[in-house]
Amino acid sequence: MCRTAAPGAGERSPRAVDLAAIFRAHGPAYRDTHTLARAQRRAMRAIESCRTAALGGRAETCDRCGAVRLTYNSCRNRHCPKCQTLAKERWLQARRAELLPVEYFHVVFTLPHDLNPLAQGNPRVIYNLLFRAALDTLQVFGRDPHQHLGGDLGVTALLHTWGQTLSQHLHLHCVVTGGALSRDGARFMAARPGFLFPVRALSQVFRAKYLDALKQACNVGALTFAGRTGPLAGAGAFATFLATLRRRDWVVYSKAPFAGPRQVLEYLSRYTHRVAISNERLLGLERGIVRFRWKDRAHGNRPKIMDLEADEFIRRFLLHVVPDGFVRIRHAGLLANRTRKTKLERCRSLLGQPPPPTETISESTEAVMLRLTGIDIRRCPVCHRGQMLVIEILRPPRLLDHHAQSWDTS
Repeated sequence: MCRTAAPGAGERSPRAVDLAAIFRAHGPAYRDTHTLARAQRRAMRAIESCRTAALGGRAETCDRCGAVRLTYNSCRNRHCPKCQTLAKERWLQARRAELLPVEYFHVVFTLPHDLNPLAQGNPRVIYNLLFRAALDTLQVFGRDPHQHLGGDLGVTALLHTWGQTLSQHLHLHCVVTGGALSRDGARFMAARPGFLFPVRALSQVFRAKYLDALKQACNVGALTFAGRTGPLAGAGAFATFLATLRRRDWVVYSKAPFAGPRQVLEYLSRYTHRVAISNERLLGLERGIVRFRWKDRAHGNRPKIMDLEADEFIRRFLLHVVPDGFVRIRHAGLLANRTRKTKLERCRSLLGQPPPPTETISESTEAVMLRLTGIDIRRCPVCHRGQMLVIEILRPPRLLDHHAQSWDTS
């Protein structure tokens, strides 16, 4: 069952719910009836147990009024909507020192939906090829001395795999410097104000690079064909599939440049650690139906409400769980890990930018939360005057069981 409706003032809303509650209510049955990847099972169980006694925590008491509070640990899984705020802020702290005083552009590379079934069975391969083809395309244009810049760009690329209704929409957001460092390091060449590269040419090169790499992956046996992709297993069928994709227009979109470094960070703060759906978009769970808000991009971002059966909601969410160890944010060119420090120092020198502070002050968790929410998490929630002090560490139940068994058998 899938139903979409515009939100109405007189419509009765089910009780508020979060992703963990949906997984706790319907996750066990879903796991029993579906074949899932290891990363998907781990994500589900982590989200279900996040900030519950299952992960342990601590008991705290107020030093003024004596109130007691139990605080449970976070799962820290990157797919959990409760655990991204602190990780995002830590990541942004590291990026602030890397910004240059130049224009930055936002370029989006999108894969055709024809590749969605192949991505479901081969996510690591399909996503890695997306990164490789997009980053190679940007570097080809950046290094072209005749038509473009003739040097190394700085690129931060962020993988997103979802649309507003949790359907598959495989795309890469790239934040690109509006200029390049010459290959000999002698000059920084700025892009034309307000313009980076022609998107139609980017699209054609991106398509060619991706499909050539996909053909090679098939030739070396790196792809698995099953289910809907089973008919593509033959060499002839896959060649026909590639030919169809070559005839399609691939979408590369370049937005207007950011107004400055502050806008770059604001953008990154919205996109870097986003998960497929936030708890704020969830409206309720009632009789096995999940209700959530979404924006209809095809109709001017019109707000709508969608109802999905819990199993279908879980299926869609799990489409966006990336494989274990997969790096979803990558850097290239000036920002490549091995040469980042040296090349950024050279760019700053050429652009007349003072070096960043030699010591970066890392904010504590309490300071980050106070800055973002205005809430002092150490202050007593009862008397609002005292400070909460840890009086006991609460071990996860499974650790307690393990210690008890070890004691009994010793």
